[in-house]
Amino acid sequence: MKILGNLIWWLFGGLEAAIGYFSGSLALAITVIGIPWAWQTFKIGLLCLWPFGAEIHPSNSPNGCITIPLNILWILFGGFWAFLMHIFFGCLLCITIIGIPFGKQHFKMAGLSLAPFGKDVIPHF
Repeated sequence: MKILGNLIWWLFGGLEAAIGYFSGSLALAITVIGIPWAWQTFKIGLLCLWPFGAEIHPSNSPNGCITIPLNILWILFGGFWAFLMHIFFGCLLCITIIGIPFGKQHFKMAGLSLAPFGKDVIPHF
């Protein structure tokens, strides 16, 4: 069922959104200072590519307290708008019964796009 959900997701905008996140990640990776944020946009793009069956878990990497200032910078420089976009589309999709599973995936992406540092995306193909 997750393969069918992912295929429908790709057909109706998920693939374009993932390409947008990946191109933003590439643009951030060109600068040296943007590499940590490039990795986070890549994680969101990966979740946007395979939302059905993917899970978000707290990271096991020893980042310590640096995740809090990085998440604050993330929110200030665009993370809040990505969060609002996913909340808007999630609410819009939850209006119909057929759109509820897709709306839930947007809510999952909204949680990751608000504070991605300190979280890992684990796709289950």
